[in-house]
Amino acid sequence: MNSLAQPDPAWLDRMYNNRALVPGHAAHFSHWAESSALARTTHPCKLDIAYGRSRGQTLDVFPAVGDRGGGAPAGAPVLVFIHGGYWRSLDKADHSFIAPAFANAGACVVIPNYDLCPAVSIPDICLQMVQALAWTHRHVARFGGDPGRITVVGHSAGGHLAAMLLTCLWTAYASDLPSSLVKNALSISGLYELDSVMKTPFLKDSLRLTPAQVAKASPAWLPSPSTGVLYTVAGADESEEFLRHNALIEQAWGSRAVPVREALLGLNHFSVLEALAQPGHRLHGLALELLGLQATVR
Repeated sequence: MNSLAQPDPAWLDRMYNNRALVPGHAAHFSHWAESSALARTTHPCKLDIAYGRSRGQTLDVFPAVGDRGGGAPAGAPVLVFIHGGYWRSLDKADHSFIAPAFANAGACVVIPNYDLCPAVSIPDICLQMVQALAWTHRHVARFGGDPGRITVVGHSAGGHLAAMLLTCLWTAYASDLPSSLVKNALSISGLYELDSVMKTPFLKDSLRLTPAQVAKASPAWLPSPSTGVLYTVAGADESEEFLRHNALIEQAWGSRAVPVREALLGLNHFSVLEALAQPGHRLHGLALELLGLQATVR
């Protein structure tokens, strides 16, 4: 079925309000902000590059520096990281902390912003991410990145957007783009159907979802991508709804398109993102595997 049958509003709020589920969420946000400020001052980067016309359409680039801190190598794989915040909050500046571990490992990291709901709709944001990826393909070589090796990683709402990008018909959007622009994606705590989100009371006023938008922007209701793979991961301590979403996309797209689906022990909705930036962690290793920088033992 493509909808939840008469969901209880109070239950939906409990399932989707991650800040309420994690009482220490403010400490995570403070850590992200402090670590991100440090990353921007200690690692080479180019900030606030426009990829579109609106105020929110800017991105930051952290060129690869190699694991010994040398000059940026040419032809580095590209990691595009898309932040979460229920499409209505947070900023790329809160997520610069993702970049150093991957730049040091040899990847060029691109972190885009997007306009936030309710000023725009979720389908609008999906299109902005298409524009951000088109910009990346056309311009990342200036920063040492290989436009033929683009991996998208997203957290929460960003995980939803990462999955949506795998379904994009790139050549229909622009004739100069390859059909397999996004080679693969890693979705962390991603949301794959928006019907439940549309019915969640604390999100309604800001997201303003309609049934038509839900049908258009629910990855699990769209055809499985013909190329590329999605790794889907959540924290094992997340709500049962986020764990349902994690399983849903594997069920919908099949094991060819979704060869990895995991719930990582001891991690909640916020600490799971921090694991991405920790060299040696399973989640970091999965991202490196997609980038072609390191094989991960399954």
